[in-house]
Amino acid sequence: MRPPYPPSPERSAELRRRFAAEARSERPDLSALCLLVGAEADGTLDEAGLDAAQIELDRLAGQLPFRPGGPRSWAVSLRELLGDRCGFRGSAADYQLLESSLLHQVLLRRRGLPILLSVVWMEVARRAGAHVYGVALPGHFVVGFGALEEQVLADPFDGGRVLSGSDAQVLVAGATGASLHPSMLGPAEPLDVVARILNNIRAWAAARPERSDVSLWAVELALLLPSHPARLRYERAQLLVQRGDFVEGAAELEAYAEVVGAVDQPAAERVRQQAHAARAMLN
Repeated sequence: MRPPYPPSPERSAELRRRFAAEARSERPDLSALCLLVGAEADGTLDEAGLDAAQIELDRLAGQLPFRPGGPRSWAVSLRELLGDRCGFRGSAADYQLLESSLLHQVLLRRRGLPILLSVVWMEVARRAGAHVYGVALPGHFVVGFGALEEQVLADPFDGGRVLSGSDAQVLVAGATGASLHPSMLGPAEPLDVVARILNNIRAWAAARPERSDVSLWAVELALLLPSHPARLRYERAQLLVQRGDFVEGAAELEAYAEVVGAVDQPAAERVRQQAHAARAMLN
């Protein structure tokens, strides 16, 4: 197994308790949740490391001009600081690295996926007093500044380039072939951002069967979010069976079959057969 290596079972249990509590708080803290994801991935990220990452976000925010102006001025100030001076940006190679989805590593390497670089932009700008939020364009996450009627978009993956309306349309068309719709420009809630990050991690691990450990903890963190697809339980069950935990995997399959049975009995029966097959692998 290549690094980063996971934490001990005791440390993992504590991290998950904190993750669940933060996710269910009245105002979930995006940076705290992202750092807890990072600590679940990287056993070397201890409490001092978690604090150091928050301090770095504070330090970067302290370098921004005081109230630079309207939405465009905020976007330009963030680009000049984070993109130009600090060198935060992304490249195609970053999609191949798990570290590109871990906030503490993105702060260290100054490289990452669009959504993690956007988290850096959002958290630094928020600390400085900007009206800032994530915008979950299909296939490419960006950052928005200001109210929707005066919204300015920036692309942290491209060093914070300020986007025109046509730029945003090109991003959406390139990812989906569809047209940009105004509904795509609304603010993304913190828990939706975290869910998308975990989806990215699961997609990364799914392409690397030897990293089913990463798939499993990413699914299990996603299941701790207050709202999640029921099918995640099926995905977890399959991973458990794949990793040789036939008893727990079969039990999870049977529990999922009970949920599915309320709407689709044939599908539930197929899942029960999978559970039976998993238990048979014990013999």
